[in-house]
Amino acid sequence: MMEVFAAFTKSLRDLTRAEVLWQAIWPPLVALALWGTVAVAVWGHGVALMARIVPGLPWSGWEWVGHWATVFLLLAAFASLVYLTAVFLVAVFALPRLLSLVAVRDYPDLVAHGENAFLGSLANTLSAGAIFVLGCLVILPLLLIPGALLVLPLLWGAWLNQRTFSFDALAEHATRTEMQRLMREKRSVFYVAGLGTAAAAHVPLANLLAPALTALVFVHLGLAALRRQRQEQGIEL
Repeated sequence: MMEVFAAFTKSLRDLTRAEVLWQAIWPPLVALALWGTVAVAVWGHGVALMARIVPGLPWSGWEWVGHWATVFLLLAAFASLVYLTAVFLVAVFALPRLLSLVAVRDYPDLVAHGENAFLGSLANTLSAGAIFVLGCLVILPLLLIPGALLVLPLLWGAWLNQRTFSFDALAEHATRTEMQRLMREKRSVFYVAGLGTAAAAHVPLANLLAPALTALVFVHLGLAALRRQRQEQGIEL
């Protein structure tokens, strides 16, 4: 827990730097503009589609519940797409710049030994995103169950965060062997970090910075762990 707390503290500090803050802001703004435009264009068709998914209520006079249920599910679907798109933009385009800024300031002694970092990061992000979208479609009707809205999106977002950013944060610096060992030894730490950053994504206004905050947290967690691993093994940093 102390590792995660330290990573969060350093990440919040980093967000006060103008160059870091810009990399945190532009991905969610692009995602909002993109899916906001799509939502306006297809809203009527989307409501009709969701109306087929939500089971009809047999009680007369309760039709309004079904209508608002369809609106809620459609908004939840677009919110998931906005978040996923922002995560993709951060992971593939903003994270390399964030990683460079953080590494120069906090880990200048850590030598980069990763290979094909960009392609590996892209493949990892796309595969994680595909699984996330399928999972969202599966759990979408379950959100109408009382209490599910508080739990399912949080747990599913935690999975996405740790799956995407634990790899991306290490891809440039760690060798394949180092990464496999860290993924195995730090799995629980990465999940806790994923859960904490997923919770941040549910805080109004703060959720705009959540993807970049997640990237920064995992960069600090990953690089700090890699530094300790090399020191313990007597390997030149």
